[in-house]
Amino acid sequence: MRGRKARIWVVAVVALALAGAACGDKAGESTSGSQTGGGATTGDTIKVGILHSLSGTMAISEVSVKDAEVMAIEEINAKGGVLGKKLEVKIEDGASDWPTFAEKAGKLIEVDKVATVFGGWTSASRKAMLPVFEQKKGLLWYPVQYEGLETSPNIFYTGATTNQQIIPGLEYLKAQGKNKIFLVGSDYVFPRTANKEIKAYAKANGMEIIGEEYTPLGHTEYSTVVNKLKAAKPDAVFNTLNGDSNVAFFKQFKDAGLTAKDMPVLSVSVAEEEVRGIGPENVAGHLVAWNYYQTTDIPENKTFVAAYKAKYGPNRVTADPIEAGYIGVYLWAAAVEKAGTTEIEAVKKAAAGLTMNAPEGKVTIDGETQHLYKTARIGIVEPSGQITEVSNSGAPIKPDPYLKGYPWAAGLS
Repeated sequence: MRGRKARIWVVAVVALALAGAACGDKAGESTSGSQTGGGATTGDTIKVGILHSLSGTMAISEVSVKDAEVMAIEEINAKGGVLGKKLEVKIEDGASDWPTFAEKAGKLIEVDKVATVFGGWTSASRKAMLPVFEQKKGLLWYPVQYEGLETSPNIFYTGATTNQQIIPGLEYLKAQGKNKIFLVGSDYVFPRTANKEIKAYAKANGMEIIGEEYTPLGHTEYSTVVNKLKAAKPDAVFNTLNGDSNVAFFKQFKDAGLTAKDMPVLSVSVAEEEVRGIGPENVAGHLVAWNYYQTTDIPENKTFVAAYKAKYGPNRVTADPIEAGYIGVYLWAAAVEKAGTTEIEAVKKAAAGLTMNAPEGKVTIDGETQHLYKTARIGIVEPSGQITEVSNSGAPIKPDPYLKGYPWAAGLS
């Protein structure tokens, strides 16, 4: 399949799979195999890997992404698989530990011989895996927004880069007159780098950063940070906390008498799944910046949400990284069909320019950066736990991971 036919295939296979979601064969979930990773397939299956934190502080976020990727694999298998072969999934637990992610990535590539891996959440996990995929010639589909300033020939990035999430979030705050900003984040590469970008943007756009605090991943005592917020009285808080630290932060923020009306918090790692864990009553009224919400009002999303709930239960929710993980599986499958092989260089070449009518709207793979064109969406958390969109970019934004289009960002990379 080539050109227009490949684009038709990816749209058609998604529509077919969504229409018949959660039916058909189940993907295997074993942890051994003998297929040559990324190369010619053997037998009746193509092995693929899933690598997420299924335990530890990041499990609150990553388990559901794993579930979405498994669902996509099962849907594809129900429609005949890829290249006429069923997908067999090998699942590993990164355990919220970055060396473990590197170790398990190596295992999936060298021992399990997978054709590709879907996984990761934190930038620390991605940075740990990146050299493994490059050195061992594997292919990773990474599903979460991140700080940018990176490309790798062995990674496709299906979450947002900075100009598709963080900058639109800042632009929204500025438009609302929120010019005095306090930064709160987890102490690792994503928040540290993102906040450098935020400070550069603020300096160039008449905003003031009046505080900056970091805590370790898994941290649960936020009284000191909350007291600093009360004393500083910012117009808004820009939150880059990750994992279950958000549960403690928002509960203690509320218990201290701080409200979304007086001091809104804009988060870039809190979506519907995290809202469930935090408790909607603790985060209602606060802001988030993403590219997808469960409430995104397009037909593809209504079908996706219905399929996810039918498979995993009516109380489960979808969220941006869940959707980005899901579409990553489909985009890889489309590239393999177009290439006619799972060989990585052929898949990469075939992936460039692929377009999908995804649950978030139209996405396109940028061949130069291996990131997606994505629509930016700002939302407010409702008491129900759902998120109402209050602003969007109007069209998909070209990925700009090195912020080349922003003069104020010169020197950041």
